[in-house]
Amino acid sequence: MNGKSALGALLVVVGGLMVMNFLGIHLGWLIGLVMPFIFIGLGAIGLKNNSKVIGGILVAVGAIMLLGKLAGIIALLLAIGLILWGVSMFKGQRRV
Repeated sequence: MNGKSALGALLVVVGGLMVMNFLGIHLGWLIGLVMPFIFIGLGAIGLKNNSKVIGGILVAVGAIMLLGKLAGIIALLLAIGLILWGVSMFKGQRRV
């Protein structure tokens, strides 16, 4: 994709988002969820192209943003893990 095609695609996306916002369809939550993945992807490309400082910074920022978005899911998985660990301790106690 050359520069004019990329600019055209960007303009179409921005214009589409503006029309959707005018119609009352808001996608801010989706963009907020996708941005950490974009940062991580750009950071991975930077690391691959020997730009270690910029790539590392982008990966770190994306990971911190993603950690904030997924904190609820991580807490839920931690709670399930603790419950399973406790149940396994009860089962292990009966065998003795």
